[in-house]
Amino acid sequence: MGEQDERLSDRRGVLVNDRTEADPNPYAEVETALREEFAGVHSAATVTRCVDAAHYGALEVTGYAHPSLVERIARKHLHVLALVASERG
Repeated sequence: MGEQDERLSDRRGVLVNDRTEADPNPYAEVETALREEFAGVHSAATVTRCVDAAHYGALEVTGYAHPSLVERIARKHLHVLALVASERG
């Protein structure tokens, strides 16, 4: 077999090759899980912003953004935001 045509997609740095197509939102499951976990604490928009921030932060620091890493980072962001909100009263 010849070399695979691997490249980064334009959408959130998802690695694709000639046999797969990029998922338009590789973090959809992460966002859904975190929305459920933080329901009543954070809006869906806040969860999405934290997932996006976690994605870009992971790319800058480690060079990759696997969904499990993005989920862990976003969860920490959301915990910190909840703590700050509770301290404000």
